[in-house]
Amino acid sequence: MPDNLYVIGTMNVADRSLALVDLAMRRRFAFVNLVPSFNAAWQQWCATKGLDEASIAHIQTRMQALNAEIAADRALGAQFQIGHSYVTPHEPVHDAQAWFAEVVQSEIGPLLHEYWFDTPERADKAIAQLLTLA
Repeated sequence: MPDNLYVIGTMNVADRSLALVDLAMRRRFAFVNLVPSFNAAWQQWCATKGLDEASIAHIQTRMQALNAEIAADRALGAQFQIGHSYVTPHEPVHDAQAWFAEVVQSEIGPLLHEYWFDTPERADKAIAQLLTLA
């Protein structure tokens, strides 16, 4: 095998039905944890897609607060944090507020309702906090 050959695999550690497979994989391979990254590169990408600085800061702040709540939840934990790909535009954005509201309503909201299926009011509160402008 050549020294520069790498095999990269991905695994959703939040899927607890894979616990035995996860253990077997961890014994045989090196693991790198990836976490949501609302960093300068993400900010710059969002700006190239038409998001203004205030909208980028709003999304970043709201998503980091939500992820802190998710990570602190004993039933979920850090592996359930919502990644930056949810709020990384693929196409130019002409109305940042409308775009973010659509992402929250159609992608993040349903995920939160799944996370907190037994306390839908908690999901509703988190969704409302994401959509609050101030």
